[in-house]
Amino acid sequence: MPATTSPASIDTEAFGHELDKIRDEVFASLGEEDARYIRRLIAIQRKLELGGRALLFASWSPPAWAAGTAALATAKILENMEIGHNVLHGQWDWMRDPKIHSTTWEWDTASPADQWKHSHNFVHHTWTNVLGKDRDIGYSALRISPEQRWHPIYLAQPFYNALLALFFEYGIAIYDLELERIPSGRKDPKEALAQLRAVMAKIRRQIVKDYVAFPLLAGPVFLPVLLGNLTANLARNVWAHTIIFCGHFPEGAEFFTEDRLEGETRGEWYVRQLLGSCNIDGGRLFHIMSGNLSHQIEHHLFPDLPSNRYAEIAPRVRALCERFGLPYTSGSLARQTGSVWKRVLRMALPGPRQTPPAASPARTLDAVA
Repeated sequence: MPATTSPASIDTEAFGHELDKIRDEVFASLGEEDARYIRRLIAIQRKLELGGRALLFASWSPPAWAAGTAALATAKILENMEIGHNVLHGQWDWMRDPKIHSTTWEWDTASPADQWKHSHNFVHHTWTNVLGKDRDIGYSALRISPEQRWHPIYLAQPFYNALLALFFEYGIAIYDLELERIPSGRKDPKEALAQLRAVMAKIRRQIVKDYVAFPLLAGPVFLPVLLGNLTANLARNVWAHTIIFCGHFPEGAEFFTEDRLEGETRGEWYVRQLLGSCNIDGGRLFHIMSGNLSHQIEHHLFPDLPSNRYAEIAPRVRALCERFGLPYTSGSLARQTGSVWKRVLRMALPGPRQTPPAASPARTLDAVA
């Protein structure tokens, strides 16, 4: 059923003004303590990776293999989530450090940074949860809203969503290419081919590093090191998939029709970001390991604010939502994960396709109400 949250029912501009104040206050207070945070985290991540790889060279000992694999997986998760994702959002550009900057950072994942920044920073964060505009709704592979036309291929989506979780970095890299736009002429095949070559070159470098070079350096424990690297990469992929899906697709996340964008003000943009995002409850370590995407609401409201500040402003955002009568959706990791998979399973089955309401900036559509 259609959701009832409507910008027309609240003072969206007052709401937006209050959020602007929070943003301005945080930016004005950024300083050396924040810089120390990201530099310290990068140092920890690199030590974890070095230690993990060293322990894997002693893989004749099962405890060493387990510890090395765990350390390497943790390092890869930190590099992708709290470091890479947030550096590429420009959250640390204010430091003017050329080594920790959105224009120079390249991360340890299959997606080249420049391609990912376009599909994620621009497309997704501009058109969040707008059907027909935000390609992250189902990642061009999953049906997660009744407004998406059903096809028999969706019957298999629980299976291929599980595969997507295991190989998430490769799925996102291919998704970022927007290959489905070529037949309609919306994308130049030459551009797509150049981007595909960049993706394949990066994948090749990663394969050589994790599955050839380091295992060969390990000599007699070649196979255990290879398996340790593979396990670390799979763990990183599953974790990233889980956190990202729990921030965008559980019960409570709303989707919108394109008419919602007509004349959209900054305050209404804030409301759309709020309604299209969900948080995950947890402690400080959990938030760091999630890249602070457990504060998905705050991230979508302020994608360029340093992630270490999200926990600080989350209570203020929640209180603001209560004051303006807006929902603030949050739940445990288990609850949000179960909700996501419930949606994936339900939308795999055929059902009546919802008819979008008449054009009105006041309407939203809840995908699985």
